[in-house]
Amino acid sequence: MSGRPVRRSDFDFTLPPEQIAQHPTARRADARLLRLRGSGSEFALDDLRIADLAEAFAPGDLLVCNDTRVIKARLFGERESGGKVEALIERPVGAYGGPAGTRRALALLRASHAPKPGQRLRFGAAERTAHFEATILGREDDLFELEFSAPLDQVLDEAGQIPLPPYIRHRPEDEDAARYQTVYAQAPGAVAAPTAGLHFDEALLAQLRERGVRTAFVTLHVGAGTFQPVRVENLAEHRMHKERYVVPQATADAIAATRARGGRIVAVGTTSVRALESSVAKDGAQAGQVVAGAGETDLFILPGFRFQAVDRLLTNFHLPGSTLLMLVSAFGGTERVRRAYEHAVRTGYRFFSYGDAMLLDREELP
Repeated sequence: MSGRPVRRSDFDFTLPPEQIAQHPTARRADARLLRLRGSGSEFALDDLRIADLAEAFAPGDLLVCNDTRVIKARLFGERESGGKVEALIERPVGAYGGPAGTRRALALLRASHAPKPGQRLRFGAAERTAHFEATILGREDDLFELEFSAPLDQVLDEAGQIPLPPYIRHRPEDEDAARYQTVYAQAPGAVAAPTAGLHFDEALLAQLRERGVRTAFVTLHVGAGTFQPVRVENLAEHRMHKERYVVPQATADAIAATRARGGRIVAVGTTSVRALESSVAKDGAQAGQVVAGAGETDLFILPGFRFQAVDRLLTNFHLPGSTLLMLVSAFGGTERVRRAYEHAVRTGYRFFSYGDAMLLDREELP
């Protein structure tokens, strides 16, 4: 793709609908794992299981996981003037959680007529006793700012639903409440799961510890924008949605110590990659190093991006033309990833959030 703009169509592929996973495997570690070994044009594809994952790591490697927790961010209700409305909370405006938590949020709204500032909405299923009101305060691009009649965490806990991705066709079930959440989820705020982390259970984490693989955490609250299609062909014109992230000091220290002893930094999922690469210092004494901090990132990673924080990536298989597939292609090399996806489609791997995973090393740029 050298010499011309990177285009959305460079990341298209055909996926049979039956390979879009609608439910998780019986056990988290039962999912398949496609491992890419080697670099450049000389590489191999190994068909494994997540249960085999520990064998791919060496003592001293560091696994970096996203500990965000999915909130029940989808609300169904009606407008004061009549007519149904659906809200998908993108992110809170202010601190989330507790009696002092924020009552404001940015949300995507779906209604028969375009909502307007000043309108009042009412949320809560008819069979529930608790109902909550929200006022539309204004609009920021595709997002509406809402102010609720109660703290946001209370509203979502009592009236919200787990926001399953649009390609999962069933309504949330009891299974989804547990399985669309990582076992190490701690910080509430995501509206979509960091899906590579869904493959880990306590037994696998223990196996990794026994092998000498250490674990550290970042937080990146996955926003609804992760499911928004890329609408431009020339990707230089695309603007990423913003997502909040935190890199703790303990994680920055663990990365520095891993580098010093020659270990590899392994990101679990594209969200961990974005948090880590967004936290790399651009200048000063720590230039090129991961530094602790918090903020919002709209980092858009395309082929040609020079990764500084991550050596290896565990990731699920992503949607055609998505920013997630673009990031994976930048990390592993466009041609290698294309051939891996062709193999995955041909051999029946399961795709997207409840699907299988791929493990790949970073391709070094010249």
